[in-house]
Amino acid sequence: MSIQLSSHFTYKKLFSFCFPPIMMMIFTSIYGVVDGFFVSNYVGKIPFAAINLVMPFIMIMGGVGFMIGTGGSALVAKTLGEGEQEKADRYFTMMIKLTVILGVLLTVAGVIFMRPISYLLGAKESMIEDCVIYGRIVLLFNTAFMLQNVFQTFLAAAEKPKLGLAVTAAAGVTNMVLDALFMVGFEWGVAGAAIATGIGQCVGGLLPFLYFIRPNDSRLRLRKAKMEGGALLRACANGSSELMSNISSSLISVIYNFQLLRFAGENGVAAYGTIMYVQFIFMAIFIGYTIGTAPIISYHYGARNHEELKNLLKKSLTAVSIAGVIMTAAAWVLAGPLSQVFVGYDTELFEMTKHAFRMFAFSFVLAGVNIFASSFFTALNNGGVSAAISFLRTLVFQVASVLALPVFLGLDGIWYSITVAEILAFFVSLAFLAGNRRKYHYA
Repeated sequence: MSIQLSSHFTYKKLFSFCFPPIMMMIFTSIYGVVDGFFVSNYVGKIPFAAINLVMPFIMIMGGVGFMIGTGGSALVAKTLGEGEQEKADRYFTMMIKLTVILGVLLTVAGVIFMRPISYLLGAKESMIEDCVIYGRIVLLFNTAFMLQNVFQTFLAAAEKPKLGLAVTAAAGVTNMVLDALFMVGFEWGVAGAAIATGIGQCVGGLLPFLYFIRPNDSRLRLRKAKMEGGALLRACANGSSELMSNISSSLISVIYNFQLLRFAGENGVAAYGTIMYVQFIFMAIFIGYTIGTAPIISYHYGARNHEELKNLLKKSLTAVSIAGVIMTAAAWVLAGPLSQVFVGYDTELFEMTKHAFRMFAFSFVLAGVNIFASSFFTALNNGGVSAAISFLRTLVFQVASVLALPVFLGLDGIWYSITVAEILAFFVSLAFLAGNRRKYHYA
């Protein structure tokens, strides 16, 4: 069934359009989990902890691409809704150019400063070489990683979500096969994990580029275009909420690691790393849904179709709320088996991880509403509100919780902190949705 951005969306059409982006993000998270599985089981607990320690910095670097993609696709889809195809293509091309330029600059800076950054993140001498080796190799492929993040959102805006899924699947299979080959077969350790990840990112970033640069039947084309500072600034400012969320999440991971080293040592960092890998699979459902819905919302906002905005908001809030309850129940039940996969070789670490993941599980109930609310305002080209929700949810509330709760609850306070932050963010999301209902006519 071919679905266009201009369609009226029933639940069936909405899920059909969003299913490929959801599966795309789940697949992305799964091959990230496979990375963790191979490192933890075939390289060791300390290298696994080292990778988790530098991962926040790597995600910040790649997250710049997500900022360009979300802000840029919102601008492009809105322009399509206004009926300006040539301008939409021009904006799209500028976003890809900007991604390549920033990708190269960030790669150079990251490789040079990887060692001091690893120490800054709290690396011990037993971890530092693994941190540097993994970080530098992965960052060599950072431009491809940024392009992969950009194209994940633009493929939905181009009405080609299934192509996005196919590309991500190809990247994921490449990564997983090479993980097994490099770490189990060749015994290359963390370097093997990094090379496998980088090659997978090249597949995810370069295949869509080749698709768009050739004649195709999508809504978007890469064509000659001069860089327009105003449009680039608007797109980046609007997408800054996603970058803020990415940076905040990464900074939070650093604070979690510091607190866990203090309360539980390296076992705590390894347990948290396992939870983050698995949590991303669950969160991927919400993120994939927002990637699918964002260009639809932007298009109808540009077309001034207020009734469809109302329809999309109502159906989306219902869908993510139901999904949140289901995921919480699933996470509680699967906490043991999932922990066993990663750290079953260590009884103490396994019990800590299983217990922690069950506490984390409650955060899924409200996480979907908060993630969608932030994405909804990005799609409406209101980066300020979107950034406020993301900033409060992923930085302010989590920092306050992870620092304050352990004072009263010890180690359990760290595991409960994300749920407390989601509860506080839920009320902020509701306040912004209610406060802007007349401005955007979705009430």
